[in-house]
Amino acid sequence: MTELDQQQRDHLRALDDAYARVLEAQRLDGVLLYSGHPARHFGDDQHASFAAYGHFIHWTGQAELAHCWLLVRPGQVPVLYLHAPADYWHLPARLPEAPWVDHFRVVPRDRADPPALPPGRHAVLGDVAPADASALGAELNPAALVTALDELRVRKSDYEASCLREANRCAMQGHRAAREAFLAGGAELDIQLAYLGASRQRESALPYGNIVGVNAHGGVLHYQHYALEAPPRRHSLLVDGGHRHRGYCADITRSWAGPDADPLFAPLVAGVTALQRRLIGELAPGVSFVALHRQMHEGLAALLVAHGLVTASPEAALASGITRAFCPHGLGHLLGVQVHDVAGRLDGEGHPLPPPAEHPALRLTRELEAGMVVTMEPGLYVIPMLLAAHRGSPEIDWERVDRLASHGGIRIEDNVRVTGRGPDNLTPQDE
Repeated sequence: MTELDQQQRDHLRALDDAYARVLEAQRLDGVLLYSGHPARHFGDDQHASFAAYGHFIHWTGQAELAHCWLLVRPGQVPVLYLHAPADYWHLPARLPEAPWVDHFRVVPRDRADPPALPPGRHAVLGDVAPADASALGAELNPAALVTALDELRVRKSDYEASCLREANRCAMQGHRAAREAFLAGGAELDIQLAYLGASRQRESALPYGNIVGVNAHGGVLHYQHYALEAPPRRHSLLVDGGHRHRGYCADITRSWAGPDADPLFAPLVAGVTALQRRLIGELAPGVSFVALHRQMHEGLAALLVAHGLVTASPEAALASGITRAFCPHGLGHLLGVQVHDVAGRLDGEGHPLPPPAEHPALRLTRELEAGMVVTMEPGLYVIPMLLAAHRGSPEIDWERVDRLASHGGIRIEDNVRVTGRGPDNLTPQDE
């Protein structure tokens, strides 16, 4: 067995024990996890892109398996019902030849409906029709059980950290190729294709749709298109791109100045990068992520003042809400088999931890713990609709801000594991 195989075996044994404790506490004899199924486009026989249910991936690492079921019962070998019908239209699902498969009793099935359950009290989790759950005699998605299993995913095992590290390595190969394509004069589509080629993945396998924003498109936080033609002037590039490895997601963003960038832009990229590095250095068990988010805004205020975009003091910029106009999103979120992983706004007991009213987009509001993997992604953008509320303010140097409007924005994002020995950055750093 390789070291990764050994880590996965330990991961699965730990899941056996953890599920047994949770099911006993919930007075359940077992839980049936449904992988899910792709949605069909209305009026068509084509399906949308698909990723399996997170708790199913937590066990199997298989994000692409549809119509599959996993039965977990304390003290029993988990049973994986593999949907693999004989089919000449599609290649039937197959499991890899890997040691982890031996942890399960694999039952190939032609049918997609739920398997019969043994006697006892069971729950079924996932995108399951209520009628199917009722026919099984099982409770459908009981909230207390879902919350307890979500909490199991908050702290990552060594195996999960290894998978995330490899996903990051592959994603960073894509980012480097994307930058080269941009500097060679490529359009957004060319940049995306270069990313996919270098990271060795098809677009439907991405953990999320890559954001490839040239010039002002970098200021659209979830920009969803790929222009076919390169613009006549290349001010900037923002790429938010990921990768999956054994079901685990990388989520990396980089911003670069183009050959036609305003002289103000590259120093701001360097400033946001330096701010991100300082915030990563603060990651430790017991640290409030909300406090780190507020530190990000303090750093952005100082950066805006230092580069002459804001003429007021950093304290005044914070008090007036100017920094939120330049960065409306949160500092980061939990990361795992889902890009925005579960339980980020709950404490360890499942009680809600809503974000501060002034920072509603913050996705992680709990104290950090060893084993958490978080994204760290400060940003600085020129977004006209957000800045419009401050347009008459004498605290902003509008001549400088308007010079940057064609550059969109800056986001620098790494994926970092929290440990008691200091932050472990899983993202390879730029060469």
